[in-house]
Amino acid sequence: MKRQHIMAGSAIGLVLAFVVAVFGYSWLQERRLVELAATPDSVFVRPHSPTYGPADAKVRIVEFLDPACETCRAFYPLVKDIIDLNGGRVQLVVRYTPFHAGADTAVAVMEAARLQGVFWPVTQRLVRDQRIWGADHNPRPDLIWNLVEGTGLNMRKAREDAASTVVRNRVEQDLADARALGVTQTPGFFVNGRPLKRFGEKELRELVREEVKRAYGQSGVAP
Repeated sequence: MKRQHIMAGSAIGLVLAFVVAVFGYSWLQERRLVELAATPDSVFVRPHSPTYGPADAKVRIVEFLDPACETCRAFYPLVKDIIDLNGGRVQLVVRYTPFHAGADTAVAVMEAARLQGVFWPVTQRLVRDQRIWGADHNPRPDLIWNLVEGTGLNMRKAREDAASTVVRNRVEQDLADARALGVTQTPGFFVNGRPLKRFGEKELRELVREEVKRAYGQSGVAP
């Protein structure tokens, strides 16, 4: 009986040691990501990355976005709402992750639009009309150019830029960064380097609140 108790105790000890090791490793990984997120031109943000919100915000949401993703479409107004509610304390950084068929054309157009200073009007139009050009079973990226007319985009220049090696390399860079961070689905969110571990609107808002409180104190937390 005594031997059985010793064996049981040893087994529990091994399990506890394993759990501590797993959580310790997870904490170290998150700490590493947080430090990396504070570094300019890192796997989280590149010089070409579109932003929404002030550059001096102490909290940064990095979103790996696929404009053909239905969940990205649903989260698009929610994320902008989070930025607006936090009154200059939070910035959004967009990364291109064209996982769905036809999305590669869309992100090339988005980057071409960024070069002309009309990224957000073009992106809003593509997200709004996603069902027209990006339907899961019948994507029609050929319709994108007609849909973005009237957004202020110089169409001739945009077509040239969208087909350029520079734009293609930037999209490939974003995809490489997504792989490095283990992003396999969109939207993928990181807040000051901390990954959104449980996906959902409530969870994202809570993670942002935690980081705003950490950066600005209780008075900076949005309702």
